[in-house]
Amino acid sequence: MLIIAGTLHVDPAARDDYLAGCRSVVDAARAADGCLDFALTADLLDPSRINVYERWVSDEQLLAFRGSGSSDEQTVAVRDASVHKYRISAVEAP
Repeated sequence: MLIIAGTLHVDPAARDDYLAGCRSVVDAARAADGCLDFALTADLLDPSRINVYERWVSDEQLLAFRGSGSSDEQTVAVRDASVHKYRISAVEAP
């Protein structure tokens, strides 16, 4: 399993519009083969921060979805990003 997690930072005044523009991406990801979860959410404390969380079954399925990439408008709006891929070898109940 893969987890993609991290943060994006956008202009605080534009964050809600940015997230609204991502709705179709979230819908498409959640419908994609191999997507277990996909969320882009507003941070409760930092008005510029967007939290990224994704879970995928495999690299191949993640790459198939990523093939289209972000729109130019979305890419330009991101001021800073720190997003990483984590490989999970086991899952346990808390």
